[in-house]
Amino acid sequence: MKKYLAMILALVMALSLAACGSKAEAPKDDAPAQTEEPAPAGDVEIAVVLKTLASEYWGYVKNGCEAAADELGIKVTVVGPGAESEIEQQVAMIEQQIGAGCDAIVCAPNDAGAASNALQAALDQGIPVLSVDTNVGIAGQTSFVGTMNDEAAYQGGIWAIDTLGTDIKAVIIYGQEGDNTSNLRRAGYEKACAEKGVEVLSALSGQNTTDGATKTMEDMISSFGDQIDVVFCHNDDTAIGAMNACKSAGLTDVTIVGFDGNKSAAELIASDETTIKATVAQQPYAMGYEVVKAAYAAINGESVDEVISAPVKVVTAENAQEYLDSLA
Repeated sequence: MKKYLAMILALVMALSLAACGSKAEAPKDDAPAQTEEPAPAGDVEIAVVLKTLASEYWGYVKNGCEAAADELGIKVTVVGPGAESEIEQQVAMIEQQIGAGCDAIVCAPNDAGAASNALQAALDQGIPVLSVDTNVGIAGQTSFVGTMNDEAAYQGGIWAIDTLGTDIKAVIIYGQEGDNTSNLRRAGYEKACAEKGVEVLSALSGQNTTDGATKTMEDMISSFGDQIDVVFCHNDDTAIGAMNACKSAGLTDVTIVGFDGNKSAAELIASDETTIKATVAQQPYAMGYEVVKAAYAAINGESVDEVISAPVKVVTAENAQEYLDSLA
C-alpha cells in the first residue's frame, strides 16, 4: 500500500514539474509580438514639401514643423521650390522624398492634380499622406490641416465693406491660376461683395508674388483709375505689390486687404501710414506644428481627424500691435 501511495505521489510531482516547465516557456511564444511595437521616435522621418520656402509665410510653416519635430524627437525634412509657379520642381521634390524612404509625407500643393499623381506612390507603399494649408484631396489622404480659405476671405471682405460702406467698387488680385486655395479665397471675397451689393470691377492673377501683383495692379489702375476703392488680395506679398503700384500712381484713397498675417504686413498696418489696412491672419506656425504631430500619430496607427481647421482673425490698425506681440 505504501509502495502504491509512493507511486501516486511521484506521478503528481512529475505532473507539477511539467506544468511549471510549460509556464516558464510561455514568454517565448509571446516574444514575436515585441517586433510589432512602434519604431523609436528617433528613427521616424517625416518629409514636408511646401509650395515654396521663398516667402515669409512659408517660413512660419517650416518653423512650426521643426518645432513639433524637436518636441517629438523625430526627424523632419522641409523643402520647397523657388516659387509657387514651379509645379514640376515641386513634383520632383515629392518623388525624391518618397524615394528617400520617409515614414510619412506632408504636402502643400502648387497644383493639386500634379501633386496627387506624385503622392500616389506613397499611398501605394502604405505611407501616410497629409496636406497642409492647401488640400491635395487625394483619395486615401490621412488629414488636411489648414484654413477654410473661402470663409476666411469672406471675413476679410465683410470687414472692408462694413468699414467703407457699400457704395464702393472693388478689384480682386488672386493667386496662381487654377490653384485651389486661390479659387477659394477669390470665391470668399466675391461672396462678401455679392451679399453687400458691391461691384467687382475686375479679378486678375498676381502670380502670388509682389512683382506679379504690382504689374497686375498697374493694369487695373490703367483700366479703372480712381474708380477703385478696395483691393482684395490673395496674400500679403500681393498686397504689398498692390500698395507699390498705388503709390507710384498717386492713389492714396484706396483700401488694400491682404491675407496670411505676415509680420511685414502687420507692421505696415500698425503704422497706419499705408494703403494696406487689413490682413486676414492665418496661423501658419500652428499649421506646421499640428500637421507634423498628426503625421506622427498616423505613423503610430493612431486615429487622426480628416480635417484639422486652423482659426483666422482680421488684423487691423486696432489690433495689429497686439497681433505682432503674439507673433514674437
